[in-house]
Formats: sequence, C-alpha cells, structure tokens
Amino acid sequence: MAVLTLPVSAPTLPSLPGKELRRRVTKVATAPIAKASKALGGSSNGKEPVHLTHEQVEEFGRELEELRARIVADLGDKDRDYIYKIIKAQRALEVAGRGLMYVLPAWPLAVTSLGLAKILDNMEIGHNVMHGQYDWMKEKGLNSRVFEWDNVCPADQWRHSHNYMHHTFTNILDMDRDIGYGILRMDKDQKWHPYYLGNPLYAFALMMAFEWGVMLHDMHAEEVVQGKRDMNEVKELAKGWVRKAGPQALKDYVIFPALTGPLFPTTLAGNFAANLIRNVWAYSIIFCGHFPTGVQVFTKEETANETRAEWYLRQMLGSANITGGKLFHIMSGNLSHQIEHHLFPDIPAFRYPEMAPEVERIATKYGLPYNKGPFYKQIGSVWGKIFKLAVPDALVKMDEPAGVIIERAADVEKDPAA
Repeated sequence: MAVLTLPVSAPTLPSLPGKELRRRVTKVATAPIAKASKALGGSSNGKEPVHLTHEQVEEFGRELEELRARIVADLGDKDRDYIYKIIKAQRALEVAGRGLMYVLPAWPLAVTSLGLAKILDNMEIGHNVMHGQYDWMKEKGLNSRVFEWDNVCPADQWRHSHNYMHHTFTNILDMDRDIGYGILRMDKDQKWHPYYLGNPLYAFALMMAFEWGVMLHDMHAEEVVQGKRDMNEVKELAKGWVRKAGPQALKDYVIFPALTGPLFPTTLAGNFAANLIRNVWAYSIIFCGHFPTGVQVFTKEETANETRAEWYLRQMLGSANITGGKLFHIMSGNLSHQIEHHLFPDIPAFRYPEMAPEVERIATKYGLPYNKGPFYKQIGSVWGKIFKLAVPDALVKMDEPAGVIIERAADVEKDPAA
C-alpha cells in the first residue's frame, strides 16, 4: 500500500497580543542557562527546576520531529489491518451484546459485551479516527471529516472542542476548557470559590454522564450561568444535540428494548448499564492522562508566541501515561499513552506503544519528567486532587513537581547580552 504523508501537523499557538511574560525569562551572563522567577508550569515547593537553553529546547523538538517522520514513513498495511481488526471485534461485541439481551440469564454477559463494544467504538475507533489518524488511507469509512460515533456528542462539535481547542491550547488556563470542563476545579491557579466545595460531587456526576458532559462542552456552561454566552450560538449547538442525541437515545432506550418484547425493561436497563460502563471508563482514562499529580498547567503569558518545540514541551509536561498490558492499552484507545497522543495526535494510536520508549528516552536526555504509573496510582491521585481542590488552599498541601525554566526565543532577541 502506498503511504501518503499525513496532512496534519502539531498546531501552532496563535500569538496573544498585549501580554508580557508573567514569569519572564532572562539570560545570565555567567552561564548559558535561563533563569526565571518561576518555572514554566512551575511550582514553589523548593524542588530544583530543570533549566533548558533555547537551543536545547529546539533540539528537543527536532528529535521528536524525527521520531514522528520515521513513524509516518512506516505507515502502511499493518496499520490498516489493525484498525479493521478492531472494527471487526467491535461489531462482533455489539452484535453479541444486542443478541444476548434476548436471553435473560445471559443479561450480565450482554451488558458486558455491549459496554466493551461502546468503549472500543468511542476510544480506539471513534476518537482516533476523528483525529485524522487514518485519513492517509483515503477510505470514506475512516474519514475524520464525516465519521460519526456511538455517542450523543455530535462529531463536528467534538472535533472543535477537542481536536482544536484542547489539543492546540493543552493545559493553558482559561483557554483549554478540558481543565475542569467548566464545572470542576482541577488546578490551584483556578481561584477557589465556595461553589467548589461540591467538587467531588460534580466530578462523580460528570463521570456517570460523561458522554452528555462531552456533548455540552462547547456550550460553556459557566458562561451561560454568568450571562456571558451568546444564546444564539447555544441555540445552534442545541440543533446539533437534537440531531445526534435524539436518534442515539431512541436507539438505546426505545427501539432495541422494544425489539425484545416482554424483555423491554431488562433490555432498557442493560443498554443504560452499557452506556454507564463506557462513561465511567472513558472518564477515568481521560482524567488519568490529564490530571494526576505531576501534570502541569500553564498561563497565556507563559505560552505566548511559543515555537513548535515549545509546544512539544508543553504537551509533554501537561500529560501523563498509564502503564499496563496490551489489552488494557487497546481498551483505553491507547490513550493510556496520553503523552504520545498529545505530542502526535494524528499518528495512529496503535503506534504509541512503540514510540513511548523513544519519547521517554528523549525526555530523560533533557532531564524532563515523563509522568507514568499504574492505573490505581494515577486514578487515586486524580481523585485525591479533586477532593483537595474542593477546599480553600490554606487548608491543604498540594504536591507539585519542579518546574522547567526555558530560555524563550523572544527573550533572547530582546536581551542585548544574548
């Protein structure tokens, strides 16, 4: 099979006018190492920060670009075969789940099978296909621009809130709305308010109804409450919700239950349970990749006019991986390799496990953290953070990593001694 170069590359963060770097980097005459009052995404816990010169940051970026180029050049039949095997497995699980609903004693197996089918559809297939990871195949069924998934969120709205907003502005406060989804406090730099006393309850509710939370993401719920949102825009979004969520709900909660006749109540409950399984799993995997201890958050000022290499650096510092076996990675959509996904969102996720050791080697070479750990550790730290951030900062101690101090290109140009 002929392999075409992927059309999508790491996005460049647009310039943010009228801002000076809050944590300004200056150059010290006695050493080629950048200094700053506070590190990029940094902490004040006394840990020694990592120092990188502008040249080191750019070389770091070049090494990641070389890794990307090697993988792109190798894309071909094995990637095509893999995604079609996953699609075949997903369809088999869904057929089995729907069919077993007609056999009351097999209800637990039906729910499990259908839940697994929905997980594969949303994570290893839908999420990855809509990132354009298989656009190079030029096959309509795997075209990111027209693909739809088994989820109430319209694909076009998801591509905007996730592909563009989240992956361009990853972990930038007040720009990446995945930081708390508009309802949670997930970083200490989000000003505390008595509302956040309910942080654990809001997180639990979001977990249980995650697909609906994802659907409402572009609404900007907090802006609606504050009266800052253009309601005409919300009305346009709502039209998409009705077009997508309506048929989804009809399928799972009316049509398929009705087809089982007298087993309507158990089939209805089974479909609800399968959606719940998918919601809890997707929430847990996604939060483990974005919010465990060690993941860093940035400001608009810190990331203004960043280079591509600095974008790569932010992706690495703002992500975390989950260790596990092959099946675990498949069922997570390979988002257990969130670091690699944020670095290379349009590379088939199937390739992340082979890329991860090289990414970790590059991180180690430059003294950068490579955040990884087993599921129980990452999810435990996420929920610990959710509970801690529910109360005023003075009442709890947050564990923070050392920051990374970098010499920015803009600062070198401004500094006459550079």
